[in-house]
Amino acid sequence: MPHGENLRSALAVEGSSGFGCRDPGTDNLRRPRRKEREGNACEGEDGMTDRSGLGGLAGRRASMNKARLIFLALFLWSASGPEPAFSKTGPEHCDSPVRADFLLSGAAGPARESLSLSGAWALYPLAIRWQEEFQKTHPGVNVDIQAGGAGKGIADVLAGVVDIGMVSREIQPIEIEKGAVALAVAKDAVVVTINAKNPFLADILRRGLGREEFIGLWVKRSIGTWEGSLGKSGRTPVHLFTRSDACGAAETWAAYLGGHQEDLAGIGVYGDPGLAEAVRRDPLGIGFNNVNFAYDAKTLKPIAGIEICPIDLDGNGTIDPAEKIYATRDDLTRAIAANVYPSPPARQLYFVIKGKPGRPLLAEFLEWVLTDGQKFVAEMGYISLGPDRIASGLAVVRGEAGKK
Repeated sequence: MPHGENLRSALAVEGSSGFGCRDPGTDNLRRPRRKEREGNACEGEDGMTDRSGLGGLAGRRASMNKARLIFLALFLWSASGPEPAFSKTGPEHCDSPVRADFLLSGAAGPARESLSLSGAWALYPLAIRWQEEFQKTHPGVNVDIQAGGAGKGIADVLAGVVDIGMVSREIQPIEIEKGAVALAVAKDAVVVTINAKNPFLADILRRGLGREEFIGLWVKRSIGTWEGSLGKSGRTPVHLFTRSDACGAAETWAAYLGGHQEDLAGIGVYGDPGLAEAVRRDPLGIGFNNVNFAYDAKTLKPIAGIEICPIDLDGNGTIDPAEKIYATRDDLTRAIAANVYPSPPARQLYFVIKGKPGRPLLAEFLEWVLTDGQKFVAEMGYISLGPDRIASGLAVVRGEAGKK
């Protein structure tokens, strides 16, 4: 029963118990009006009013009933506890910040071991799948996952707030100095997203935009119209979006353009789902997203209302057959795996820990991710790591790094 239903049920047991009166002809409980409260009286359906007060037997019984009901209501309320918070995956279900946990509430029993992760939106769908699969063989473990951007993940893990930071960019030297240890767990990419009703869509899909056009839009601010992005004259404005949160997607996209996240122009929007939605609602909008927030997980095509803006990789002013890699998520991930799609904006995704994985459960989970967990990478729309990267990560987890 949802939190509060037990309480409401208890309060509605008797309309004349002193808590309130039922409205005539309805089944609704109402609080007594001021005069009724002063006289402890409730008007009956026949219009009669009981003004017996608390002096007589009826009053004492009403008072006892009231005390019993208060106790019962408080007991049921405390026993029911809050509803557990579960978060679905995918852009349509993601608020900010997103948290998915499998924690038991209001249940007595032995203490359960726990793991906590926070960070990159790029890793969130895959981390949720790993959570579900790991708990099938480790039912006594609570796993808590929060999405909030790579910046949050690295800050949380270095502060000791979480066990693992999910990071979708390269680790900075200062973060390594503070104890960050990065384990590559998968690979994906950032893609440019435009509205499916863009008035220049046909030209964009045929010609694509090159790196120099993207630099002119996001970094130099030298291009401000859609016609200008296509080498034409005109006055149709480009509505440029970027991320407002410190994140790997923006840092990776900026790296492709030769800068950093703070160099990117545009209206700042929080989170991958928010940015995708901003572009979906604006026919003149352009932004960027991680692969799994640009494509529908069921159809494997770009999410409704959005198209992927193709990159003119060779700069010849047309999208050649080899550059037509965006029709489905599988087409794109194959291109990333084959290094057809450049890196950046393709990049590795990391689980970051602080120092060595001292807790046995943490080490066990990380080893599972790098072994059994890899079988879920491709089906979730990511690219698996090569055996060398897996071996390198396992050496760190097992304490064998640097040993001969």
